[in-house]
Amino acid sequence: MQTFTLPTSTDGLTVDDLRGLTNEMIDTMLDIIKDCTDKDVTFEPSDPDAYDEAASSDDELKISWTLGHVIVHATASSEEAASIAAELARGVEWHGRSRSEVPWRTVTTIEQCRHRLEESRHMRLASLEMWPDEPHFHNTYTAREGAPPTNCVRRFLNGLRHDESHLEQLERIVRECRGA
Repeated sequence: MQTFTLPTSTDGLTVDDLRGLTNEMIDTMLDIIKDCTDKDVTFEPSDPDAYDEAASSDDELKISWTLGHVIVHATASSEEAASIAAELARGVEWHGRSRSEVPWRTVTTIEQCRHRLEESRHMRLASLEMWPDEPHFHNTYTAREGAPPTNCVRRFLNGLRHDESHLEQLERIVRECRGA
């Protein structure tokens, strides 16, 4: 099992820290899939509790996520967080989501998975280059009632936390592929 632990607090985190955490996360995900083959990417693992409230159709509501599906979902979420974080850092008021996700059914090879991870690294790191020298740390929004205010650092870190929440799932899929 991979060990990757994000800071519990955003206090004192710098853009350089966020760069380092991004590289560490992508490297961790690449390491998890390092021995995978094309057949592993579309392998449907056993997941009797599968439920995706954001599924694009009723047919996909309870399907088990493939390796390719997890990777495109996780990268899209972190890229969205990075994009919003860059806007907040620049002083742009929160105006809603900024999400684009590669259609997961089009990802059928391990090379596509690796490329998607490297492309995501590139986009996330590039987003940090958009932060001004003096980010607008006080520019915040509240995602939902009762949630703490979210500034640029917290939003970027939340994307990495979302990645982290899928690490065990990636490992479980890879283990199940090896046993199939």
